[in-house]
Amino acid sequence: MLKYIDGRFRCADFVKAGAEQSLTPSDVVSVADITFSCVADPQAAKEMVFGNCGVLTEISTDKGYVEMTGIDAETSQDIAEAITAKGARYLEAQVQGSKVQAEEGTLVILAAGDRQLFDDCSSCFGAMGKNTFYLGEVGNASKMNLVLQLMAGVTLAGLAESMALADRAGLQQKDVLEILELTSLACPAILDKGKAIIEGGFTTQLPLQHMQKDLRLSLSMSDQLEQPIPLAAAANEIYKHAKRLGYGEHDASAVYIRARF
Repeated sequence: MLKYIDGRFRCADFVKAGAEQSLTPSDVVSVADITFSCVADPQAAKEMVFGNCGVLTEISTDKGYVEMTGIDAETSQDIAEAITAKGARYLEAQVQGSKVQAEEGTLVILAAGDRQLFDDCSSCFGAMGKNTFYLGEVGNASKMNLVLQLMAGVTLAGLAESMALADRAGLQQKDVLEILELTSLACPAILDKGKAIIEGGFTTQLPLQHMQKDLRLSLSMSDQLEQPIPLAAAANEIYKHAKRLGYGEHDASAVYIRARF
């Protein structure tokens, strides 16, 4: 049996589709062979496992736990140690993709940890994503996800600044995007975010606060490795300011609001 812990508690649609709803993480784990968890951030992921009525209360040797929250390698390793100490299996499975890709089942899944659990989850990963990668020991998937999120965050900040500069220079942003689409820089992510900037609605695909969280975690990883990432540091400040302006729950493309001032 497979169960999901959703930190947003948006369970109605899942129940309609035939899922069973439980009150606590421990309730879910008690009736599930494999539990998938996807919540907001590292702190929430830890609370799911170590908190009152958490996963550790019921996890046992015949169970598996898959952490799909965007977290840092250290948090993943802490959770892995606690889960495996109970004799259970642990797998981190980070996801790359937007809300639309999640709905279409075309996410890219980055996994690391227990290989047998990875194999046992293949049908579930096949339903969620179009490509799945097994990256070895716990922590590798989290690191890979942060590397990719750093690229995305810095690129989007650059796009926002470019669109703001074009507007200030008296250029039509739609012309910028039309020309961009014909260049080697064109890709679905940049074009979609460019359209969101022009439309100005910033309908949430990836919340800005989550992008900022990933940049913050990338900076922490760079500190540990003594690897300078000055562009990420600058981008992080821009996202932080946009978040302070009240755009944390809007799409990450709302970073444009900060860039244009």
